[in-house]
Amino acid sequence: MTLTPEIYGTEIETEDVTVVVATRNRADRLLETFPHHHARTILVDNASDQPQPLFPGVDVVRLGENRGAAARNVGVLRARTPYVAFADDDSYWTPGSLARAAALLREHPRAAVLAAKVLVGDEQRIDPVSVAMSESPLGTPPGAAGPSVLGFLACSVVVRRDAFLAAGGFEPRLFVYGEEALLAMDLAAAGHELSYVPDLVVRHLPLPGGRDNGARARVETRNRVLTAMLRRPLPVVGRTVVRAVGENPVGVLDALRQGGWAWRRRRALPPQVEGDLRRLS
Repeated sequence: MTLTPEIYGTEIETEDVTVVVATRNRADRLLETFPHHHARTILVDNASDQPQPLFPGVDVVRLGENRGAAARNVGVLRARTPYVAFADDDSYWTPGSLARAAALLREHPRAAVLAAKVLVGDEQRIDPVSVAMSESPLGTPPGAAGPSVLGFLACSVVVRRDAFLAAGGFEPRLFVYGEEALLAMDLAAAGHELSYVPDLVVRHLPLPGGRDNGARARVETRNRVLTAMLRRPLPVVGRTVVRAVGENPVGVLDALRQGGWAWRRRRALPPQVEGDLRRLS
């Protein structure tokens, strides 16, 4: 059985951006947020085992397995626009933000990521990550679109499609939670700018409860350690492991068990990027 919303369709505000939404078993939330997308949209269903909405005229990709964050890679490959905006099934870009992002990316050819301000819940409180980005110690490089950042929330960025694909997109083996850090490092290492632009706004409407916070903490710790193994100097890897053991030893054990592929794919970041990471830590 397929659920069909009563109303769908909003004005497309730019032909240069595709919105990619990854979802799994969140039909109710999709029905609320999906009509707010003001661009062509690709919906990637991460192997939902519950009925999902059908949105007329929307490109829907149904995956045979849950790929986590890497489901977004499928949507980016399918998109035919120069820029791609990500949204989760509980988020959407506010009117005017996508057109503004496209204009900024045209104006700033070195920019590969524009990170938006995130307003959380019905009360629209600013996400702490957005506050941290606005106060980035890296400052705003001459000619950049905004303060320089080396991380982002995946549901609130517009990316340059060719740069995203050249960097490999989201690493499938990290699955979810903290998957953005590795991609941010690799884009910066390729010479791209990542900028926070508070004029771009995303609404995030998370459901209260319903998630296993213990499992999330374990995966976040695992991914933080694996990301360090993949890109950071050995002393940084050691310090990351020591701190992580005090936070979530099971997550560290998971990382060590899976660390073989990370060591094999390890490569050092350029000194400038590594230096910026240290300034942010």
